[in-house]
Amino acid sequence: MVIDTGRVIAQGTAGQLKDQIGGAVIDLQVSDPAQLEVAAAVLAGLGDGQPQTDPVQRRATVPATGGAKSLLAAARGLDDAGIELDDLGLRRPSLDDVFMALTGQRPDGPAPPPSRTGRRRGARRQG
Repeated sequence: MVIDTGRVIAQGTAGQLKDQIGGAVIDLQVSDPAQLEVAAAVLAGLGDGQPQTDPVQRRATVPATGGAKSLLAAARGLDDAGIELDDLGLRRPSLDDVFMALTGQRPDGPAPPPSRTGRRRGARRQG
């Protein structure tokens, strides 16, 4: 089940949820963090959705239903743009990819605010 802001937005097995957003994901890691946005722009023209970037990990991902043909096109486009890579691959979507595709936000987003008493839910007072 995928829950966004307190309501169920999708449900099914992990495989069914992954199939909802496409069969494969192009995943890359740039050598130079300054090239990440250019790499994402190359992927935007090849993938089946908006690329997601992670500047800390220097990674970009995009759903790609074209399989190996999409990966080859990405490799050519990235090479033509002069982008040096540490990693490039085609993989099945993760559950994090599913969450981002369905909600538009990262699964490790901000933590919920503390309760009004300042205690965590389920925490017991000592005393």
